[in-house]
Amino acid sequence: MNNGIEFKNVSYRYANTDKDAVQNINFRVKPGEVKVVTGASGCGKTTLMRLANGLCPQIYGGELKGDVTANGIDVAVTPVAELSELIGTLFQDPEEQFFALSVGDEIAFALRSRGMDAIDIENRVSAAAKKLGITGLLSQSIHALSEGQKQKVGLAGILAMEPKILIFDEPSANLDPEATESLALTIAELKKDGAAILVVDHRLYWLKDVADGVIVMRQGEICEEGPFSLLNDDELRAKYGLRLATLDDPRKTLPRVPVSIGATADETDTIFSTRRLSFRYKADKLIFRDVSFAVGAGITALIGDNGTGKTTLARIMTGLEKGEGAFAIGKTVVGKEGLMPHAGLVLQNADHQLQMRTVREEIQSAMEAGIYAKKARESFWGKFSRVKLTDEEKRAVEQILTSLNLTHLAERHPQSLSGGEKQRVVIACALAKNPSILILDEPTSGLDGANMASIAGVLKAEAERGRAVFLITHDLELLSLCDRALDMHMLQPVEAEKAADSEQK
Repeated sequence: MNNGIEFKNVSYRYANTDKDAVQNINFRVKPGEVKVVTGASGCGKTTLMRLANGLCPQIYGGELKGDVTANGIDVAVTPVAELSELIGTLFQDPEEQFFALSVGDEIAFALRSRGMDAIDIENRVSAAAKKLGITGLLSQSIHALSEGQKQKVGLAGILAMEPKILIFDEPSANLDPEATESLALTIAELKKDGAAILVVDHRLYWLKDVADGVIVMRQGEICEEGPFSLLNDDELRAKYGLRLATLDDPRKTLPRVPVSIGATADETDTIFSTRRLSFRYKADKLIFRDVSFAVGAGITALIGDNGTGKTTLARIMTGLEKGEGAFAIGKTVVGKEGLMPHAGLVLQNADHQLQMRTVREEIQSAMEAGIYAKKARESFWGKFSRVKLTDEEKRAVEQILTSLNLTHLAERHPQSLSGGEKQRVVIACALAKNPSILILDEPTSGLDGANMASIAGVLKAEAERGRAVFLITHDLELLSLCDRALDMHMLQPVEAEKAADSEQK
């Protein structure tokens, strides 16, 4: 029996809460059909996904009313391990699903755990890797991959199981536009093969030629349902805080930052400059050699395919990695303290930057750290007491909370927030440091249209105040507000340089 996913009169309440997370949900995803679930953060999309694959209520507990079935099977009572053979789920953070150390072993892991024949495993791994264009990565370590590459590996592991139902949680969040387009083609192929596919996503444009229907949620209920074309309505998208349904690629028109090889760049009217930077990972992987560039105030996008060094450059610029060469803030060469005191960094994984008890404490702590670092640079002896915020500085904290729509979350524990909410908190912390340069790695990953617009407005305001803002993003909507682009391919050593470097080693 193959009748896809079906929700009948479904309401669900998490354990230890007094309000339903979703209410009166009715819809079906038939075999050979793709449906997209979207809506503002906190609308119930993630809960819907957890209900579809059995995590709610089996893992999360709580109270379920109504029926959720997958190919006629009651999802609420069928063991999750058994359901995983029928339903494949790709979560937003693929690392949460990894068990092995190498790409090939990870794709094969679930197959081996089910005792499949070795030849069958090899054939399935090869087919899944080929479908996603990652055959060349099979022998690589999982930890050496970019976030986008990890997402492809997670999907390959699912496809190798040949499930009849597929659920995608923000699958485009960490992929570049080309990889996203490739993913759309893959989903189209899976749809043609008869899979029932449910996609939960904020980004919508990439699904316009694939989706058969769309479900818009608000406050736990389905408020709009119909063909994908209903998202072309500007008023509807504004009403529910949705992303664009169609857009042009701004990378084609953004002016490029000049890059010099073997010489310093023109530093006229600049806020930040890199002077003859070289960097390698380990002894055999040359990333940058003798490159220079300079930027003034404004927003600079770091663009390039997955794995071209965008995150590596950001880590060097903030002092998390040590490169050869020099850096300057304005005309002043950065001293031995490095770039860390001058830079605010927003990592792709927000969890790595959150450690305080409340959101307000996170932002206050970041502001205190920025003030302390400034005093340390200005003090000859470096002897002064712990920083205590003034009333004016505390008001600045409240202004940051307001600008990023975080005031209502100020007393919440940061780890209790959603992924999008955590992302906004980390951005708030970076702003609170009052840095000369601000570097953000996929800051709108997992954000709805309204919150993306809010962050875009904040970044634009910071650029207008004279700050140099660097964006590492595959989000075409966010790229459209940038002033210029630093093309990572222009910083890459040519193949001849890599070969010569390898011979010297």
